[in-house]
Amino acid sequence: MKKFLTYVFCIFAFSLNAGAKETTYNKVAFDKALSDGKVVVVSSWIKYCTSCASQMKVLKKAKKDFDNVEYFAFDVTNKEIAQFFNVQYQTTLLIFKDNKEVYRSIGETTKELIYDALKSSI
Repeated sequence: MKKFLTYVFCIFAFSLNAGAKETTYNKVAFDKALSDGKVVVVSSWIKYCTSCASQMKVLKKAKKDFDNVEYFAFDVTNKEIAQFFNVQYQTTLLIFKDNKEVYRSIGETTKELIYDALKSSI
């Protein structure tokens, strides 16, 4: 019974994390943000990924703390977008400035490191 309850709890917890994730990436909006001179952040996620949810929480806070930055997210199982960015793993974080990629990390979820990457890109 204890194993069953643990299983049910894990499924419920993962479902809550998955619910907050959505694909916001759009090629037209991405290109426009770059042409407008914004710093562009792109993050990848996958359903039931807790580190993805942690990264997204930090990025949600960063939206309030950084001006002139545009944020996009996508499900890494979307092969078209994943191939466009050459992303093979969930929790990949990309930062673009002046129409080129200036930062890439995999699995980064700490506020300090993500904020440092954003500060160095602005």
